[in-house]
Amino acid sequence: MDSQLFQIGGIPAALWGRPSKRVIVAVHGAQSSKTDVPFRLLAEANPGCQVLSFDLPEHGDRKQEPTLCKAAVCVRELASVLDYAESSWSGLGLFAVSLGAYWSLLACQGRPIQHAWFLSPVVDLERLTRNMMGWFQISQACLEREQVIPTPMGQTLYWDDYCFIRRHPIDCWPFPTDILWGAGDTLCPGESVAGFAERFGCRLRAEEGAGHWFHTPQELAVLSDWLQKTAFPR
Repeated sequence: MDSQLFQIGGIPAALWGRPSKRVIVAVHGAQSSKTDVPFRLLAEANPGCQVLSFDLPEHGDRKQEPTLCKAAVCVRELASVLDYAESSWSGLGLFAVSLGAYWSLLACQGRPIQHAWFLSPVVDLERLTRNMMGWFQISQACLEREQVIPTPMGQTLYWDDYCFIRRHPIDCWPFPTDILWGAGDTLCPGESVAGFAERFGCRLRAEEGAGHWFHTPQELAVLSDWLQKTAFPR
């Protein structure tokens, strides 16, 4: 399935599927983009609605832009995309991958989300950030002093970003939600994802043999099956 490329207030976006009254806003994670395979699979599983994806800062068509991929920026930009979606479609869904889930948990509060799908969601970014600091022997005092510290895994840690995350815990998620999580995920601990699902009444599918990134043929087949089984009713 092909996508139509355009821009939303300067943000590169892609629209998948035939014209419809409903749309699913799709939010990618780190090292991904608006045209990633899961978005195509999402569109194929939901022929009765469209899928609207976009590039976050430092990703896709925005790798050369000076804007940094920080929490406050991503939440603000997702809010702009959601504003566009609400003004253009009468029905609204949400699909978010990895870090995209955390941005969504903040940006979607108060929105008319009819259903949400989370793939390998980061639901506790403060915990993940602390874990990363521990993996690379970065103390909180060191991060505060340096302000910016790149890590070997490609993620850059920012002191102001860490402070923002700590000020914005997730304490509300009222939308019907399906979650697909790989049991071999080393970034998102099972107790965090399962705890989030139990706390907010989400349906959780834990896939044995899958990791954080659903990218192998077997993992993509699982993803496609899950999307088909949880799709918006036509």
